[in-house]
Amino acid sequence: MNLWILGSGSSGNAVLVETERSRILIDAGFAPRVLKQRLARAGVAPESIEAVIVTHEHTDHMKGVAAAARKWGWTIVSTAGTRMMCPNWAGLRAILTPRKGSVVVGDFHLETVPVSHDANEPIAVIVTSIGEGARAGIVYDLGHVTESVSRTLDKLDILVIEANHDEAMLRAGPYPPSLQRRIGGNFGHLSNRVAAQTASQSIHSGLNNIVLAHLSEKCNNPRTALNTVGDALRRARFKGRLTASSQHNVVGPFCTGATTASIDASVQLALGI
Repeated sequence: MNLWILGSGSSGNAVLVETERSRILIDAGFAPRVLKQRLARAGVAPESIEAVIVTHEHTDHMKGVAAAARKWGWTIVSTAGTRMMCPNWAGLRAILTPRKGSVVVGDFHLETVPVSHDANEPIAVIVTSIGEGARAGIVYDLGHVTESVSRTLDKLDILVIEANHDEAMLRAGPYPPSLQRRIGGNFGHLSNRVAAQTASQSIHSGLNNIVLAHLSEKCNNPRTALNTVGDALRRARFKGRLTASSQHNVVGPFCTGATTASIDASVQLALGI
């Protein structure tokens, strides 16, 4: 199983997961033209994607969903609460899943997990390849890590986790106090510090790639995020590779069973190799 980050941040998010038999997206927060360009960098035709799983209705996660689904015939998978917030999905093929449930799409078993975010029924997604048994967790846009979220991060091969902001940079940054409280609150976004704690707790011998997602362009940077999380992972004796995603560039592929290189090698950090 391969995973690519087509882009991640406040301007758009999309994650491609593929096996030899199936391809899906987690979120499609870019216009179809941009999605097609970024998929091409991964050598993927948009028509080959079976479904897009939408974690919640915020624009940076669903901007391109309706137009891409109409253009390329994708099935949309979401909670009923997310579907309710997206009236432009009317007439499109859809699968509704509970916030805590599971659904099978092609070669993938998808486990949905409730997260705390200021959206209507937001979820994290655990993707398991039925044919290979490989597992990837996509966990972003959440204000804190609940026990149920933490439990689902066990035995992953690839972990994509939000590292949105550095707490000191958020306090000193350009946002007004009300927005700072929203970002740093229980229904906002994870800091580098909390991402480090969560990632460290998920380590096991089979976890070979950890990818930091949804980095703020004003209250974080790749090097700061990598240093904060990397220090914690070293103490926890992580033997895989830590990589920061990019808002504007495709990063990947991340392959199960190996610590693979990233397209954007300037934002990756090997630990214990």
